Amino acid sequence: MNKKKPDLSISFCGKRFINPFLLSSSPVSNSAEMVERSYEAGWGGVAYKTLVSDRIPITHPSPRMHPYHCGEKKLVGLQNVEQTTDRGLKPNLRDISYLKKRWPDRIILASIMGFSNDEWAELAKACDAAGADMLELNFSCPHMAVEGSGCKVGQEHELVEKFTATVRKVTRLPLVAKMTPNLADMSVPALAAKAGGADAICAINTVKGISEIGLDDWVPKPNVFGKGAISGYSGPAIKPIGLRFIAELAMDKRLGLPLSGVGGIETWGDCLEYILAGASTVQVTTGVIHYGYRIVEDMIEGLSDYMAGRGIASVEELVGKAVGRVHDTGRFDVKRQGSARFDLERCVGCGQCYIVCRDAGGFALEWDAAKRRPRQEQDKCLSCMVCSFVCPVDGLISFEEMPSGWKRRPTVTLG
Repeated sequence: MNKKKPDLSISFCGKRFINPFLLSSSPVSNSAEMVERSYEAGWGGVAYKTLVSDRIPITHPSPRMHPYHCGEKKLVGLQNVEQTTDRGLKPNLRDISYLKKRWPDRIILASIMGFSNDEWAELAKACDAAGADMLELNFSCPHMAVEGSGCKVGQEHELVEKFTATVRKVTRLPLVAKMTPNLADMSVPALAAKAGGADAICAINTVKGISEIGLDDWVPKPNVFGKGAISGYSGPAIKPIGLRFIAELAMDKRLGLPLSGVGGIETWGDCLEYILAGASTVQVTTGVIHYGYRIVEDMIEGLSDYMAGRGIASVEELVGKAVGRVHDTGRFDVKRQGSARFDLERCVGCGQCYIVCRDAGGFALEWDAAKRRPRQEQDKCLSCMVCSFVCPVDGLISFEEMPSGWKRRPTVTLG
């Protein structure tokens, strides 16, 4: 008898998604042709690239993106200076209408950004009439050139509440407020969005940064004819920041709104981490830029296999499962201590662990030159585990809890 496949469908703001995987509002969701190709690949929905009024024409800088590579790893980050859609409002509204008629089971969040109170209302009504399922309110773009837009609004909670309330008055569609990570406490604008009538929160947008500076011309990248900028940085490198904000919002009992997670997602494991941290849906851009829409196939298969292996029937059972395990560091049980454990049968004798322990650890390793192996003084080990981070052999160095009553030898000072 075949076992029933795990159910990846999920409810978010009263809408049913066939799976929690969405394109985020970005270059990967810029037209009906693009979005339709993503649907064919298996994506459950889209946050359509941000729509604006035609009153202020948008012309993108050239070039508009720059990759951040780390060693041999390509595209661990992406910096962009791209702004909202430059296709015009009417063509995009036609595209949204087409997509809803052609793909009625896929959910469209129409991302909007007004430059005035009236524009927020006009955009909301236009997207509602075009058939959008939800509205995503862009309070978070980090490099909008128009004053009073993007993250400049998201950092002013009074404006967040005001514009959310404006949209709430003209539509019954669910409202998802997209928050900026370029602040210290996201709960303030998130609560302001809730006060204005938001039904959910999306976090995060790109993080302000400079990915690289040209060493010959001293211009930050992307180099737009001799000028650079502090602008939006995305990719795997920002996943820890995105997870942090989603977890904090999920733990805030005052908020109590469903969450959509964004930032650094490339694999099914990344998706699952966001879901465990409290997100009901996840959104992707840089992962698509790196690998294409096809990555959703691996996300669907990977999450399905994980759930089947653990006997989990529905993805909804996983939402927020890690939240109760996030604590202040003051609640750690420091009576329990541990040490690094070495499987020297697998050691290749590179000496990296020895170097890092002496230069950044607890001086707990000596070096046996004859055997080309580290020799551990376990009672000096700080259990920082940096030796395992640099070891080229996976799993050779692991953490081991020490018996009750074990004590670490105090560090000896010179002089």
